[in-house]
Amino acid sequence: MLVVAALGGNALLKRGEPLNAEVQRDNVRSAMPALAEILNAGHQLVITHGNGPQVGLLALQGAAYDPATASPLDVLGAETEGMIGYMIEQELENVLGHDRSVATLLTQILVDGRDPAFQNPTKLVGPVYERAEAEARAKAAGWNIAPDGDNWRRVVPSPKPQEIPDLRVLQLLLDHKVVVICAGGGGIPVMRRDDGNLIGIEAVIDKDAASAMLAQQLGADALLLLTDVDAVYEGFGTPEARVIRDLTPESAGALKLPSGSMGPKVAAAATFAAKGGFSGIGKLTDAFAILENRAGTCISGVG
Repeated sequence: MLVVAALGGNALLKRGEPLNAEVQRDNVRSAMPALAEILNAGHQLVITHGNGPQVGLLALQGAAYDPATASPLDVLGAETEGMIGYMIEQELENVLGHDRSVATLLTQILVDGRDPAFQNPTKLVGPVYERAEAEARAKAAGWNIAPDGDNWRRVVPSPKPQEIPDLRVLQLLLDHKVVVICAGGGGIPVMRRDDGNLIGIEAVIDKDAASAMLAQQLGADALLLLTDVDAVYEGFGTPEARVIRDLTPESAGALKLPSGSMGPKVAAAATFAAKGGFSGIGKLTDAFAILENRAGTCISGVG
């Protein structure tokens, strides 16, 4: 079975933790046994991951050094793909005893430069702030900001992924039984110019939407969206909260979920399941149990 496992940003960096290399590596190290369990059961694995906190921090560092020379978001996306991919690759190899080939591939994702998302930024990136600080930073840097729970964060355009130019390379690696880490942070956003050449664009693609597209185009059997919550809940955070264990693509589409957190995950999972695949949402540590429909929320065309 070919499994695409998407590691959410909160699964790799818990809210409130310092955004330094040691903390991130510790979190990656503790997450890898769950993914190794999938591989040890005989499945093939493609890993994607979030990068919202990391790409936002790099943007802040660049602006603090010299706003005029700060790197655009596509370049920052490539940098974080390499950084996080390196940590996942190394720690997974360590857990597997170096008996499997693991490779990180910087992955371009084609978007449409006319996507209306460029006029309506919604993707949360970077650290969280109190409202007053967020507003001050937004005024100084020309940001757009939006609420994230009780705090505020920067928001940037999040266009829909259209195509994976690097798909042939991905398939070549899978044909050779390589565990591939790719499309980190939703991939590097690029657009096609009139002459057919590709160029980077200032945006951050939704990681879950890109992972669903990746799973579909690779012909994967299962898509796992792994985060720090054990399942999808109706009324999450309220006294009436109710866990949802099984959904169909149709019933998933009827749920009213937060657009900044679980909503995109359920939408991506439902999109993949509607094409005949199996989708699961839940805790990273429960990855193998979710794959076997013993934990999390499972979405399939059969319900």
